[in-house]
Amino acid sequence: MMRLNHHAILLIGFILVFLGFLLPLLMVMKILESTYFLNFFSFFASILGLFMGLMGAAQFVIEYRRKRDK
Repeated sequence: MMRLNHHAILLIGFILVFLGFLLPLLMVMKILESTYFLNFFSFFASILGLFMGLMGAAQFVIEYRRKRDK
């Protein structure tokens, strides 16, 4: 299994949170049609991005402390 570093996790989390913001905005502006799938996808993308961002930040802190203590 490939293990992602904290930079990749933070980037993926940011992209998911951005999608969770952009998709509802486009739906409100009537550029995209609001469907149940798109609504749930944008909600779960936002939540998953938030958790991935927190996990990436936690991994960054752990790695920083390990390097600092050496």
